[in-house]
Amino acid sequence: MSRVQLALNVANLDEAIEFYSKMFATQPAKIKPGYANFAIADPPLKLVLFEGQGEPGSLNHLGVETETAAEVTAAELRLSADGLDTTGVADTLCCFAEKTETWVHGPDTKWEWYVKTGDSDQLSNVVVGEHGSVCCG
Repeated sequence: MSRVQLALNVANLDEAIEFYSKMFATQPAKIKPGYANFAIADPPLKLVLFEGQGEPGSLNHLGVETETAAEVTAAELRLSADGLDTTGVADTLCCFAEKTETWVHGPDTKWEWYVKTGDSDQLSNVVVGEHGSVCCG
C-alpha cells in the first residue's frame, strides 16, 4: 500500500505538532530539530512538517511513499517513459531517513516517490547512489 505525502512549511513546530496530533488523533512518528513527521493510518497520509524552510503555511513538496524500492524504480520508469523529467533513482540520506527515491517536477510543485529504508541523523541531502536528488526542505 502506498500513501500520499504532504510536506508543509510551518512557523512554529511545537504548535504545528500540537495541532496535527489533535487533528489526526496520532502522535508524530519522528521529531527532530525543525522537523516532524506523522505516519497517519486513517486517512493514509505521511504528513511532514518543516520549521523555517519557507513561507509558513506553504507547501514544501508532495510525495508518494511506497513499500519497496522496486515500486520507486517502476514509478521512475513510468514517469520517464511519459516524458516527465525525473532525477533518476538514488539512495539518499535526507529528512532524517535513509531512502531510495526519485523526484519529478510538476507545473507548480515537486513530487518525491520514495521508500524509507532506515533512519538517519541528517536533514540535508546526501546522495549515496549515482544519480542526483533534490531532497526535501
